[in-house]
Amino acid sequence: MEKSLELLEQRLWTRREYEKAAELGLFGPDERLELIEGRIVRKVTQNTPHTTGTQLAQDLLTTVFAHQHTIRVQQPLALDDYGEPEPDVAVVVGAARDFSQCHPATAVLVVEVADSSLSVDQTTKAGMYARAGIPEYWILNLVSRMLEVHREPSLNPEQPLGHHYRNVLLLSAADRISPLAAPQSEIQVADLLP
Repeated sequence: MEKSLELLEQRLWTRREYEKAAELGLFGPDERLELIEGRIVRKVTQNTPHTTGTQLAQDLLTTVFAHQHTIRVQQPLALDDYGEPEPDVAVVVGAARDFSQCHPATAVLVVEVADSSLSVDQTTKAGMYARAGIPEYWILNLVSRMLEVHREPSLNPEQPLGHHYRNVLLLSAADRISPLAAPQSEIQVADLLP
Protein backbone atom coordinates (compact mmCIF):
# COMPACT_ATOMS: atom_id res chain seq x y z
CA MET A 1 0.00 0.00 0.00
CA GLU A 2 1.42 3.44 -0.99
CA LYS A 3 1.80 6.20 1.54
CA SER A 4 0.66 9.68 0.63
CA LEU A 5 3.57 12.10 0.20
CA GLU A 6 2.51 14.01 3.32
CA LEU A 7 3.05 10.89 5.43
CA LEU A 8 6.52 10.15 4.11
CA GLU A 9 9.40 11.30 6.26
CA GLN A 10 11.22 14.19 4.68
CA ARG A 11 14.92 14.87 4.90
CA LEU A 12 15.54 18.39 6.11
CA TRP A 13 18.39 20.54 4.85
CA THR A 14 20.78 22.12 7.32
CA ARG A 15 21.82 25.71 6.83
CA ARG A 16 25.38 24.55 6.09
CA GLU A 17 24.19 22.13 3.38
CA TYR A 18 21.96 24.79 1.86
CA GLU A 19 24.81 27.33 1.72
CA LYS A 20 27.17 24.73 0.23
CA ALA A 21 24.61 23.80 -2.44
CA ALA A 22 24.30 27.48 -3.36
CA GLU A 23 28.11 27.82 -3.54
CA LEU A 24 28.27 24.81 -5.86
CA GLY A 25 25.68 26.35 -8.17
CA LEU A 26 22.99 23.72 -7.59
CA PHE A 27 20.33 26.41 -7.72
CA GLY A 28 19.63 28.49 -10.79
CA PRO A 29 21.00 32.04 -10.84
CA ASP A 30 17.50 33.51 -10.97
CA GLU A 31 15.93 31.26 -8.35
CA ARG A 32 14.74 33.19 -5.33
CA LEU A 33 14.99 30.71 -2.45
CA GLU A 34 15.21 30.67 1.32
CA LEU A 35 15.63 27.97 3.96
CA ILE A 36 12.60 27.75 6.24
CA GLU A 37 12.53 25.04 8.92
CA GLY A 38 14.90 22.85 6.91
CA ARG A 39 12.91 23.18 3.70
CA ILE A 40 14.12 25.06 0.64
CA VAL A 41 11.19 27.18 -0.48
CA ARG A 42 10.66 29.53 -3.38
CA LYS A 43 10.09 33.13 -2.44
CA VAL A 44 6.89 34.64 -3.75
CA THR A 45 7.23 36.89 -6.77
CA GLN A 46 7.02 40.50 -5.65
CA ASN A 47 4.31 42.69 -7.07
CA THR A 48 4.58 46.48 -7.27
CA PRO A 49 2.95 47.24 -3.86
CA HIS A 50 5.25 44.71 -2.17
CA THR A 51 8.35 46.23 -3.77
CA THR A 52 7.22 49.74 -2.87
CA GLY A 53 6.47 48.71 0.75
CA THR A 54 9.92 47.16 1.05
CA GLN A 55 11.59 50.29 -0.30
CA LEU A 56 9.57 52.57 2.01
CA ALA A 57 10.50 50.45 5.04
CA GLN A 58 14.16 50.44 4.00
CA ASP A 59 14.21 54.23 3.53
CA LEU A 60 12.48 55.00 6.84
CA LEU A 61 14.52 52.52 8.87
CA THR A 62 17.76 53.77 7.33
CA THR A 63 16.89 57.21 8.68
CA VAL A 64 15.86 55.89 12.11
CA PHE A 65 18.86 53.59 12.51
CA ALA A 66 21.49 55.83 10.95
CA HIS A 67 24.34 54.82 13.25
CA GLN A 68 25.66 51.48 14.51
CA HIS A 69 23.13 49.47 12.48
CA THR A 70 22.94 48.00 9.00
CA ILE A 71 19.68 47.77 7.09
CA ARG A 72 19.66 44.49 5.14
CA VAL A 73 17.09 44.06 2.37
CA GLN A 74 16.13 40.52 1.35
CA GLN A 75 19.41 39.16 2.67
CA PRO A 76 19.84 36.02 4.80
CA LEU A 77 19.64 35.78 8.56
CA ALA A 78 21.38 32.64 9.88
CA LEU A 79 18.85 31.97 12.64
CA ASP A 80 19.66 28.36 13.47
CA ASP A 81 20.81 25.06 11.92
CA TYR A 82 17.64 24.74 9.82
CA GLY A 83 16.66 28.32 9.11
CA GLU A 84 18.07 30.99 6.86
CA PRO A 85 15.14 33.21 5.92
CA GLU A 86 15.60 36.33 3.83
CA PRO A 87 13.28 38.89 5.42
CA ASP A 88 12.24 41.88 3.36
CA VAL A 89 14.06 44.18 5.79
CA ALA A 90 16.25 43.38 8.80
CA VAL A 91 17.93 45.88 11.09
CA VAL A 92 21.14 44.39 12.50
CA VAL A 93 23.73 45.79 14.86
CA GLY A 94 27.05 46.52 13.16
CA ALA A 95 28.44 47.61 9.82
CA ALA A 96 28.03 45.78 6.51
CA ARG A 97 31.65 44.52 6.61
CA ASP A 98 30.98 42.83 9.95
CA PHE A 99 29.06 40.22 7.94
CA SER A 100 31.57 39.57 5.16
CA GLN A 101 32.37 36.06 6.49
CA CYS A 102 28.96 34.99 7.80
CA HIS A 103 25.38 36.19 7.85
CA PRO A 104 24.06 37.80 11.03
CA ALA A 105 22.30 35.42 13.40
CA THR A 106 19.91 37.98 14.83
CA ALA A 107 18.39 41.41 14.28
CA VAL A 108 16.89 44.13 16.46
CA LEU A 109 13.95 44.40 14.06
CA VAL A 110 12.67 42.29 11.17
CA VAL A 111 10.04 43.50 8.71
CA GLU A 112 8.11 41.30 6.29
CA VAL A 113 5.94 42.99 3.66
CA ALA A 114 2.94 40.72 3.23
CA ASP A 115 0.21 40.25 0.70
CA SER A 116 0.05 36.70 -0.72
CA SER A 117 2.52 35.53 1.97
CA LEU A 118 0.47 36.95 4.86
CA SER A 119 -0.51 33.64 6.53
CA VAL A 120 3.09 32.30 6.39
CA ASP A 121 4.43 35.59 7.78
CA GLN A 122 1.88 35.53 10.63
CA THR A 123 2.53 31.90 11.60
CA THR A 124 5.72 30.15 10.45
CA LYS A 125 7.92 33.22 10.18
CA ALA A 126 6.58 34.74 13.39
CA GLY A 127 7.39 31.47 15.18
CA MET A 128 10.89 31.33 13.66
CA TYR A 129 11.71 34.91 14.59
CA ALA A 130 10.29 34.51 18.11
CA ARG A 131 12.26 31.29 18.63
CA ALA A 132 15.43 33.12 17.52
CA GLY A 133 14.74 35.77 20.17
CA ILE A 134 14.31 38.65 17.73
CA PRO A 135 12.78 41.29 20.00
CA GLU A 136 10.58 42.98 17.42
CA TYR A 137 8.92 41.72 14.24
CA TRP A 138 6.75 43.86 12.00
CA ILE A 139 4.40 42.65 9.30
CA LEU A 140 3.45 45.37 6.85
CA ASN A 141 0.06 43.90 6.05
CA LEU A 142 -0.83 45.17 2.57
CA VAL A 143 -4.10 43.23 2.54
CA SER A 144 -5.59 45.12 5.51
CA ARG A 145 -3.36 48.20 5.08
CA MET A 146 -2.02 48.03 8.60
CA LEU A 147 1.17 47.33 10.52
CA GLU A 148 1.27 44.31 12.81
CA VAL A 149 3.85 44.88 15.54
CA HIS A 150 5.00 41.70 17.32
CA ARG A 151 6.99 42.02 20.56
CA GLU A 152 8.05 39.92 23.54
CA PRO A 153 9.15 36.60 22.01
CA SER A 154 8.31 33.72 24.32
CA LEU A 155 7.72 29.99 24.56
CA ASN A 156 4.27 28.70 23.72
CA PRO A 157 3.98 24.92 23.25
CA GLU A 158 0.56 25.40 21.64
CA GLN A 159 2.11 27.19 18.65
CA PRO A 160 3.38 25.10 15.70
CA LEU A 161 7.03 26.08 16.31
CA GLY A 162 6.71 26.29 20.08
CA HIS A 163 7.23 30.06 20.19
CA HIS A 164 5.24 33.20 19.58
CA TYR A 165 5.16 36.90 20.36
CA ARG A 166 3.21 37.63 23.50
CA ASN A 167 2.39 41.22 22.52
CA VAL A 168 0.83 41.98 19.11
CA LEU A 169 -0.30 45.49 18.19
CA LEU A 170 -2.43 46.18 15.11
CA LEU A 171 -1.81 49.71 13.90
CA SER A 172 -3.73 51.64 11.26
CA ALA A 173 -2.30 54.19 8.85
CA ALA A 174 -3.13 56.98 11.32
CA ASP A 175 -1.04 55.42 14.12
CA ARG A 176 2.60 56.01 15.02
CA ILE A 177 5.19 53.53 16.30
CA SER A 178 8.64 53.76 17.86
CA PRO A 179 10.91 50.75 17.31
CA LEU A 180 12.10 49.17 20.57
CA ALA A 181 15.73 49.65 19.51
CA ALA A 182 15.13 53.33 18.66
CA PRO A 183 12.53 54.56 21.16
CA GLN A 184 13.35 58.23 20.45
CA SER A 185 12.14 57.88 16.84
CA GLU A 186 8.53 57.80 15.72
CA ILE A 187 7.30 56.40 12.43
CA GLN A 188 3.90 57.19 10.96
CA VAL A 189 2.40 53.90 9.74
CA ALA A 190 1.03 55.68 6.66
CA ASP A 191 4.62 56.41 5.62
CA LEU A 192 5.27 52.66 5.33
CA LEU A 193 2.20 51.90 3.22
CA PRO A 194 2.42 52.02 -0.59
